[in-house]
Amino acid sequence: MKLKFNFYLLPALLPGCLSATENRTQPPNIIVILTDDMGFGDVSVYGGKFVPTPHIDRMASEGIRFTQYYSASPISSPSRAGLLTGRCPGNFHITSYLQTRAGNAAATMNDYLSPDAQTLPRTLQAAGYKTGHFGKWHLGGGRDVKNAPSITTYGYDEYVSTYESPDPDPLITSTDWIWSAKDSIKRWNRTAYFVDKTLDFLKRNSGTPCFVNLWPDDMHTPWVGNMEEQMLFPEGESSEKNFRSVLIEYDRQMGRLLEGLKTLGIAKNTIVIFTSDNGPAPSFRGSRAGNYRGCKASLYEGGIRMPFIVWSPERLIPKGKTDDTSVVCAFDLFESLCRIAGAALPAGFTSDGQDMSNALTGRPQKRTQPIYWEYRRNDSKAFPKPADNDVSPNLAVRQDHWKLLVNADGTDARLYDLAHDQRETANLCEQYPEKAKELMEKVLQWRNSLPAQDKL
Repeated sequence: MKLKFNFYLLPALLPGCLSATENRTQPPNIIVILTDDMGFGDVSVYGGKFVPTPHIDRMASEGIRFTQYYSASPISSPSRAGLLTGRCPGNFHITSYLQTRAGNAAATMNDYLSPDAQTLPRTLQAAGYKTGHFGKWHLGGGRDVKNAPSITTYGYDEYVSTYESPDPDPLITSTDWIWSAKDSIKRWNRTAYFVDKTLDFLKRNSGTPCFVNLWPDDMHTPWVGNMEEQMLFPEGESSEKNFRSVLIEYDRQMGRLLEGLKTLGIAKNTIVIFTSDNGPAPSFRGSRAGNYRGCKASLYEGGIRMPFIVWSPERLIPKGKTDDTSVVCAFDLFESLCRIAGAALPAGFTSDGQDMSNALTGRPQKRTQPIYWEYRRNDSKAFPKPADNDVSPNLAVRQDHWKLLVNADGTDARLYDLAHDQRETANLCEQYPEKAKELMEKVLQWRNSLPAQDKL
């Protein structure tokens, strides 16, 4: 296959790294680690106090740590859809987690991500990348949804996935549930299994640029640590003890991934992005959310502000940098990673993000457009409420340092100045009525531009 890269982009993006000649030999491998339900405060380099996470911290010390990164949604399926497509998931009628047909219908959602959606892996695949998905999918399939498209439909050459997918791996899905004691690959070994699959894929495709989703599900309950460490399941599946046990092992596997890349001799031409799909549940009194307000299923910061690290040792990414100023979101990754890879965007490309490749490669970048979110379209149980019961309005917008939350009917507006109140404690609508009006008009206009799910 003839590779289709815009090589002229790479030298400008990777200053002080490789010569132009070296840059033209092969674009970088890209691995996106999307942790499941990991909060901002779970990682010690982000202030986490539960257990040390030395291997994730090492990613930060050898790369860039961002403090203002946002997921596409405060819950799994729409968050994943937004990352892969660069579009608000409401465009695809996905506004909560995908589940049974009846549950999806109650939330007026589709049963799976449209196979016609433009996706990042399909775009990189067209440019000559080998593409793999290893881990949780949760974009259609599983339960009683039997007609979801294969994962390969979305641009992946290979995949291994969990029960929430159209073709789950039998070694980790002996029953139709998240895990079973009968699984050949035990719950506490699952991230290791996905790391092994990732490294094997990279080894077999050596010499060709690779894009990999590594999407483990370990930090989502049930937490089942090694049975030598705990014998509490099922009584302790949501306990802090089990959480700590699983986080220790998860961090260790991140270290195995980094060492595996070095052993394969590809670390210096590989970019690893480490983040989470949404906020934590349970949040353990807010501590797992970094003491931001809210958690999973909330549009407050604790539900959507995530850890975000870009790692590549020595020559692709600056070392040990913290970016406190660039505001980045999951919608940006499609265009930004294509830019870094030198891959042409699809014809008619549309995005709800923007190119933030300068920020991702070490040059802080001012955001020029707002970020919009939606969570909940009705009161169906298909839209879980946050575990801390701090329910947010169902729309949000961030522009510059201002953030407004409001319901789609225009009620319960809440304006926050994140430059001075990151905990979202003081509603400033009365003090700044013009700013509140401006942002409310923007977010309601945006919401009204989305497809009407009630007409499915």
